[in-house]
Amino acid sequence: MSKEMAFTVFCLESYKAHRNLSGQEVSLLFDRYGVFDYIREFYDVLHTTGHHYINNDIDIYLNSRGYTANT
Repeated sequence: MSKEMAFTVFCLESYKAHRNLSGQEVSLLFDRYGVFDYIREFYDVLHTTGHHYINNDIDIYLNSRGYTANT
């Protein structure tokens, strides 16, 4: 597994815990809103940050695309 793929899995698992969602729900969400592409595109920056920053960044990214999380 590449380091980028391992990081993508880390982001999915972290966001899953952050929003109390299932892996399938996060996978569908990330696919629908292009989060997987976003993570790959900005891997160089994102992988140097902590999971709190990444989860917050994903929330901002999703919100900018019209997604509203049920909190």
